[in-house]
Amino acid sequence: MDPTPAEELPALYRAILDSVARLEGAGERQTAARIRRNATAAYSRAWDARAQRRLVALLREADRPERAGSLREAHRTERSAAIAGTVVAQDG
Repeated sequence: MDPTPAEELPALYRAILDSVARLEGAGERQTAARIRRNATAAYSRAWDARAQRRLVALLREADRPERAGSLREAHRTERSAAIAGTVVAQDG
């Protein structure tokens, strides 16, 4: 028998809070605050399929910015290396 939304919501909410903590650690404080606020609102209402869908969507969203942040950092590092290589080439 599949678990009910009410049985799954606490674990979903906990997973969101864990993801929010990772976002905060990565410097994504605004995103983390927004996701936490929305998750708290969904968790505080009826524990039904609608709340479950909302929490699942928020969990996906919470996981997305980490990857985007990693990609931004990688791009920034590549760009900095390219700029540094250009400056070295001009000086050399």
